[in-house]
Amino acid sequence: QVSLVESGGGSAQPGGSLTLSCQISSYVNSRTYNPRTFLGWFRQTPGNQREGVAIIDRSGLATYSESVKGRFTISIDTEKGTLDMKMTSLRTADTAMYYCAAGGVTRTLDQRFFTMWGQGTKVTVSS
Repeated sequence: QVSLVESGGGSAQPGGSLTLSCQISSYVNSRTYNPRTFLGWFRQTPGNQREGVAIIDRSGLATYSESVKGRFTISIDTEKGTLDMKMTSLRTADTAMYYCAAGGVTRTLDQRFFTMWGQGTKVTVSS
């Protein structure tokens, strides 16, 4: 079964770090996988739309939202079959449910262009 499974969420203090990981091997090994599409991380808080945080293509070229640029790093670990995102200098505003996404048809942080989603992992930043 093709699925995206996130892990690594949890709690951190402001200024701290967390690394999120998304198991993508079942997707990239499936017939539905298109290597020209994008993978990404999105986040959502209650009452708000899901917003794009970072996306990446197969070559490793990444795009970040302005709110996380310089603090978050997205990467693909081909050995582990994961999509990772290292989050540093965390802020309380980073508190959200984070979702792994795949199948992005263009380089955009707009969630509407992504076709596959994980169940999410919660990140809480507080002192």
